[in-house]
Amino acid sequence: MGIAKDVRRAARDVRKAAALIRKAVVSRQAKLSVKHALKARGPLPEGEFRIAVYFADGDVNMYQVRQWYRPLAELAQTHPVVIMSRAATGAAAILKDGELPVAFVPTIGDIERFLGQQDIRIVLYVNQNTRNFQMFRYGERWHVFINHGESDKMYMTTNQYKAYDYALIAGQAARDRLSRTLWDYDLDRRTIEIGRPQADHYSGALPYTPDDRTVVLYAPTWEGDRPAALYGSVRSHGEAIVEGLLATGRHRVIYRPHPRSGVVDHDFGAANQRIIAAIAAANAADPAAHHVYDDGPELGWQLAVADVAIVDISAMVYDRLAAGKPILITRPADERAQIDEGGYLGACEWLTVEGAADIVAEVERVQGDPEASARLRHWVTHYFGDTTPGVATARFHAAIDQLMATWDQWNAKGLQGADVLD
Repeated sequence: MGIAKDVRRAARDVRKAAALIRKAVVSRQAKLSVKHALKARGPLPEGEFRIAVYFADGDVNMYQVRQWYRPLAELAQTHPVVIMSRAATGAAAILKDGELPVAFVPTIGDIERFLGQQDIRIVLYVNQNTRNFQMFRYGERWHVFINHGESDKMYMTTNQYKAYDYALIAGQAARDRLSRTLWDYDLDRRTIEIGRPQADHYSGALPYTPDDRTVVLYAPTWEGDRPAALYGSVRSHGEAIVEGLLATGRHRVIYRPHPRSGVVDHDFGAANQRIIAAIAAANAADPAAHHVYDDGPELGWQLAVADVAIVDISAMVYDRLAAGKPILITRPADERAQIDEGGYLGACEWLTVEGAADIVAEVERVQGDPEASARLRHWVTHYFGDTTPGVATARFHAAIDQLMATWDQWNAKGLQGADVLD
């Protein structure tokens, strides 16, 4: 028994050591890639940018910033936007995407030099990386949390909201959630509702030719790193869902797993690989099926085209909700997972482990149930307000304009104060 434990421990140590080596190699390659890309591009023009998106993560969390590319690119037509990237792998990925200008600022000194060259008035944050705190030291600009999605996960009510000057939130559901949780937080002054501007850009080229098959998007989250966040369904539901749909000949599966799938739990990652293999085998057997394993950077067309979406408790629930089309949400198999049923999750269409075994019937039910459709319409409005195309984008731009105007007011006060001191 003791020998077996020692062997397992040694195997874990070997895997950890190998992972560290791989990470070091990847980081070095990314730094070289960034160096060459920046040299080819040349320096950014000084005094060009008023808005910065601060992104301290590597490429594993690129989904958090990528979903903002299109709304930010549209905003940049009025207010030039730059991404301040701290990690080499993240900077390399953003540079490769080529959607927005990038400043690679790995050190505090780099940040200070960049801020000295630009007139950054608003800094936007898409996540709660602990290195955000390093940016908060720079005053005379608004630090604004825009998040990387709307959801009812505990992440959405963290006390870290108070660290930002303002937060751009989706709608009434977010206000209700924050008011229940945050003590002594002035919601009216420090939050601005904008809806979901990403939904105005749910588009993209389809990797297949549409036909009469029912398209089902299965977009699970990763396994989570603590009991309260064990929302991932790949091991508990995923294989049954995909196998059941692949077998009918009447469905097309789009499988979009979270990019972090398997980073904590090896078995979870193995289940993810089996699903990918099953999709490949189904396409080999029937090329006309065109099932899709989707690991691409673009998110939008999947949400718009799917007749039914199956997602875990994550921001994907609300990305899909903004599309206003049928959705099933996997009920976590682990009872320790925290579920806030005070909002949409208290009235959604749950897919249990048992239900996953009869997935075809569940998909047909959620498509044809008029009561489910009525509930969906209610919650779409509650979370996002008016989802008429273009409205959320207009609200986003108006929020930025409001913050710019407020910056002007405070800057003027500062200049007056400086005159008095002189």
